[in-house]
This record gives sequence, C-alpha cells and structure tokens, in this order.
Amino acid sequence: MPAPSKVKALQIPGVKPPTTTCDDPNCPWHGSLRVRGVLLEGVVEKLKANKTAVVRHDYLHYDSKYKRYEWRRTRKHVHVPPCIGVKVGDKVIIGETRPLSKTVKFVLLGKVEV
Repeated sequence: MPAPSKVKALQIPGVKPPTTTCDDPNCPWHGSLRVRGVLLEGVVEKLKANKTAVVRHDYLHYDSKYKRYEWRRTRKHVHVPPCIGVKVGDKVIIGETRPLSKTVKFVLLGKVEV
C-alpha cells in the first residue's frame, strides 16, 4: 500500500488541493510555506523563469477628482510549485507569503475553475 500524501487544508474558498504531489519546500500544499496576507486573482502572462510566473492582476481604482472608477493593473512575480500545472492565459489565485527572492513575494495556490 503506498504511503498517503500529506496535503495541507488551506481553507481557501474556490481552491482545491492539487492531485499530484511534489517535494518542493516552498509549496503551500506539500511544503512548509505559510500563506498570509492578501489573496488575489489574476491571469498568467509569462512562464519563462524556472518555477516562477508573471501574473497580471486587474483592479478598480476610484478617482476622487472625477468621481469615477478606472481599471488599473499590476504584475506580480509568483512562485509556481511543480504540483500545479499552469499555462499562459490561465486564471489563477495567488497568495502573499514571506519573500522567496528579491521580487517573488507571492505563491500560486491554484487555478480558478471557469
């Protein structure tokens, strides 16, 4: 009988645990990385770096001078665990964590089911 895989229950609505396992210490599901702070939704733009992606997050900003809203966007560098398979154009949920490198301070938690 194979050993049961240890998957943490992150208690995040809309995010299911991955079906595959990994041995990455910076995985929020199978490693020891803790998720704290904000949770954001975004779209994967680039997957060129190793275990890293660029995620675009669009949000509304209120302009008090003109009393209107405008769309703004920001790009976040995100750590991608090997157990989560994503491609460019996927809608994902990312969570804030401790700094993993100079620019990476978020980790990918899962895909959003459309």
